Amino acid sequence: MRYVLSLSYDGTEFSGWQKQSNARTVQSVLEEAVAEIFRGEVKITGSGRTDSGVHALGQICQLDGETNIPAEKLRECFNRILPPDVRILKSARAYEGFDCTRAKKKKTYVYRAYFAESELPLSERFAVRLPQKPDLASMQAACALVTGEHDFAAFRATGSSAKTTVRTLYSASCRAREEEGATHYEIEVCGNGFLYNMVRILAGELFQIGFGKNTDSMLRAFETGERKLLASTMPARGLTLLKTEYETPVFGGGD
Repeated sequence: MRYVLSLSYDGTEFSGWQKQSNARTVQSVLEEAVAEIFRGEVKITGSGRTDSGVHALGQICQLDGETNIPAEKLRECFNRILPPDVRILKSARAYEGFDCTRAKKKKTYVYRAYFAESELPLSERFAVRLPQKPDLASMQAACALVTGEHDFAAFRATGSSAKTTVRTLYSASCRAREEEGATHYEIEVCGNGFLYNMVRILAGELFQIGFGKNTDSMLRAFETGERKLLASTMPARGLTLLKTEYETPVFGGGD
């Protein structure tokens, strides 16, 4: 039987999603827990990978196994075993033919940063301090330029194994809020898929545009695929995978 899980984790102490030798990863921690629950080795498959230090609010994964525990109760079983920086939010029996990797339709990420006179200890774990205030209107205008189908070859880091670099961004937005003497910024993007480090590179470019960089180099990057035309990759800790969506909801009323 196939089960599907929705999970959230603080990526600070994880070396990413994918299981590695001599490294603490989300997949390895989950497989240790599932081995105890199912009384044997069971592989966990994720809807995608996150890098070291990246967080997740709505990562989806699946496993195949047999147990007498009701599917909706697996959440409680996992959470009694898992460490405090990862939690199962929902558990269910997967519908016939479901594959969390191949069936996904949309993924949404948010990148968080802030500007303040000094570091904010309560923000540093999940956001990056900016050297100056960016112009929000310039960033929002640039978001309109990246929305839609484009060749994002320039927006990937070395080591990407993607067969194609064409992706569609269904939406891209920037917003800001004032809180306790600081300005907090969020860049949210929703697309049909993302290249290696694509969101962190895009966030870096949008912030540089907010600092006064012209959008011409970004447009040339789309045309040429040249990574050097774009800003540096933003640190991992500012990035959170918000949700993965499917054409058919995997948890009944919604994902």
